[in-house]
Amino acid sequence: MSSKTTKRINKITTTIILLAVRIVLIVVIIVVAGRGIKAAYDFGHSIFYAQAVEEEPGHDVTVTIPEGADSKEVASLLAGKGLVDNKYSIIVQAKFFDYEIMPGTYTFNTSQTSREILEQLNEGPVDDKQ
Repeated sequence: MSSKTTKRINKITTTIILLAVRIVLIVVIIVVAGRGIKAAYDFGHSIFYAQAVEEEPGHDVTVTIPEGADSKEVASLLAGKGLVDNKYSIIVQAKFFDYEIMPGTYTFNTSQTSREILEQLNEGPVDDKQ
């Protein structure tokens, strides 16, 4: 083979390899962007269209909210008790919808949405109202 033929083959091979690498990078970017978009949509959906963890009748869970607990602590507590799927959506809901969290002991049900739980936390425990 001549030197010119070898150079042409090397040039073609390099072009093909670079094209393949670009295609792979584009596919990776599309997949990552698609997953990011889906995650953002799911998070937004969990904020504005909250769903319960379980279908009715669910089961009751008693939770005690300590004095001075902020929305992050309460969200972690609720997630730990299995009352919410996404603790970050509770944090955002509490701020966005301007809920206050009153300390006390509550009985929640796993069939309640996060918004219903936040409304109950905003009203205060039932025992304090009697």
